[in-house]
Amino acid sequence: MNKKSLQVTASILIIGNEILSGRTQDKNVVILSEWLNKLGVKTKEVRVIPDVETKIIETVNHLRNNFNYVFTTGGIGPTHDDITAESISKAFNRNYEFHKDAFRILEEYYLPGEFNEGRQKMAKMPADAKLILNPSSGAPGFFVENVFCLPGVPLILQSMLGGLKYAIVGGNPVLSDTINLKTVESEIAKQLTKIQNNNKEVEIGSYPFFQAGKLGVSIVMRSTDQNKIDNCNLEIMKLVKEKNIQIAEKR
Repeated sequence: MNKKSLQVTASILIIGNEILSGRTQDKNVVILSEWLNKLGVKTKEVRVIPDVETKIIETVNHLRNNFNYVFTTGGIGPTHDDITAESISKAFNRNYEFHKDAFRILEEYYLPGEFNEGRQKMAKMPADAKLILNPSSGAPGFFVENVFCLPGVPLILQSMLGGLKYAIVGGNPVLSDTINLKTVESEIAKQLTKIQNNNKEVEIGSYPFFQAGKLGVSIVMRSTDQNKIDNCNLEIMKLVKEKNIQIAEKR
């Protein structure tokens, strides 16, 4: 089977007590999922876990054996509760040690006297890990096999993705079409189920929205095959015509 016909999958693992407490709102799932989608990698699962070593090890080992790629965010900074790198080392049964290139990058990034013990910690990672360069704040991320470890700050994370593009082997990009309808979900739920059953290779999503004081429904069709999306689109447009539903927007 051609590899392009295979679905390439990813899981995103958000690590941090600050996310679970509600103190910090995650934005990285959107950034990563959209980027992966363009590379032909489908995000199949997202988890949020605390800064607890045993939980990180257990979760990473499960995810890396069930998905093509795993992306972790958070926990690779200089503070006491940044334990992701050491936990990943244990998950892979590798030594947790200074990466000489990471150490050199950070040593050159900081002014003399600023490269203290806390900042040196950011150069420690699993033995033989490969670096993910950081054009924003110096401190690199890293990856081991199919597990990619990135910082939790969205702008920094986003700036690092460009250097990862060639490390990811994806399938066909996931395409999508959207139809915004002036109706409510209950009016089309039964018919949408039938259309979904007729179009197994198209993922159909139904998302209510509220605009200009009125309710509506966005119908999103996703597939790696535009022809299949087009066929699904025809069935939905037939439904729209039969029920005399107004179209708010189509894209």
